[in-house]
Amino acid sequence: MQPNIVLFNCDDLGYGDLGCYGSTKNDTPYLDRLAAEGRQFNSFYVASPVCTPSRGALMTGCYPPRIGFGAFHGDWVLFPGDDIGLNPSEITIARLLKNAGYATMHVGKWHCGDQPDFLPTHHGFDDYYGLPYSNDMAPSETRPTQPPLPLLHGDTVIEQQPDQCSLTERYVEKSIDFIRQNQDQPFFLYFAHMHVHLPLYAPQHFVKQSRNGDYGACVLAIDWAARAVVHALEQMGLRENTIVIFTSDNGSRNDFGESNGPLRGSKATTWEGGQRVPFIINWPGQIQPSISDALLSSLELYPTLARIGGAALPTDRVIDGLDATDLLLGKTEQSPRETFFYYMCNNLEAVRQGPWKLHVSRRPAAGKPSSTHDGTTSSKPVIDQNEAVMELYNLDDDIGETTNVYDQHPDIVARLMVEVEACRQDLGDEFTKTLPSRSRPIGKVENAKPLTEYDPNHPYIIALYDRNEVG
Repeated sequence: MQPNIVLFNCDDLGYGDLGCYGSTKNDTPYLDRLAAEGRQFNSFYVASPVCTPSRGALMTGCYPPRIGFGAFHGDWVLFPGDDIGLNPSEITIARLLKNAGYATMHVGKWHCGDQPDFLPTHHGFDDYYGLPYSNDMAPSETRPTQPPLPLLHGDTVIEQQPDQCSLTERYVEKSIDFIRQNQDQPFFLYFAHMHVHLPLYAPQHFVKQSRNGDYGACVLAIDWAARAVVHALEQMGLRENTIVIFTSDNGSRNDFGESNGPLRGSKATTWEGGQRVPFIINWPGQIQPSISDALLSSLELYPTLARIGGAALPTDRVIDGLDATDLLLGKTEQSPRETFFYYMCNNLEAVRQGPWKLHVSRRPAAGKPSSTHDGTTSSKPVIDQNEAVMELYNLDDDIGETTNVYDQHPDIVARLMVEVEACRQDLGDEFTKTLPSRSRPIGKVENAKPLTEYDPNHPYIIALYDRNEVG
């Protein structure tokens, strides 16, 4: 019997933001329970430290440069009205599962392109309800010229400038309705939170409960959403046959104290804090409570969920993800992944193999991702001016990457450099001017335009958001 699959993907939630991962500031009682009763992974990586390439990789099982998702017209992520996005020829995990008989729905943030050809309903999802990109890409008091933030149902904009404090509750409602309508067949629900991306908007109920300000309130909303969806599964008698997965698209901005826990760095860096994130999988009766330190990446979800769901993988293209079914189910502690490559944009910056992580290049520390196209930010991010570095860390002994042991282990450096050179030849590396040999093009359309434009006669419930943080 094909199991149902519910995949929660948070936005900018850090490695140390959950109680089960060591947080002492945020309250996550339900997610902690989900981890205690399921399987928690402590060395889980996403394929990019920023959202668009990370999400494209999750959908396709490929490193971002493989699918043309390294950089976007000189930016780190896609913006409203961009003429590029996830190529319609890519076969997403949603399409694989749909072809295997699953009902499929995406609720929440997409960020793989906002033009019609790139939207979720053109990539294997039967239905879609959510924001097509980040919640800061909207008019606010200091950025009034942005296109109004669109809330979509399917391909249609159903509201502009929605009250962001209400969105998580609306997402939960849509998710439960989808489950109810499809309880007699296998289903795949991809629930992608807007939290905890800036600006931070949470219901006042959670703000009052939070011990960590608005950030903690958004984390509380995430915890509540998981509880509410799983409660609905239980009420409908579906829990025993449903896999629930929880993770994040990249690390935290690290503006919130311990958000990345003991890890160095933050979102938009290839230090561990940028790409090592929480990962919990829970399947009653099939997965026993356990904690794993095995190396695992978001790329593995593509072939693994396909196998579990009885879907056939495409044979006409390279897929970087590896089947980790036995590892996820706790039948082994041996990961199929021996080596993981850290890309920032199209620059190969580091490689991990076993406990060893070798940094080979790095973007200069200064600079943050731009978040508007209206000229109000100071400059675009630097994506092509990496600096050469040679730093080696033993992550088993030094998870915070504090002690460079490069000079002590020339043999390990030499071994890892073989992997680096092979990766450069395969996926390319802008820093060394190495062209990829097996990459696929990003999707491109003509006459692109934003989904919305400002109309002075429109009855916006919130014409300008009152929080101006971008991230």
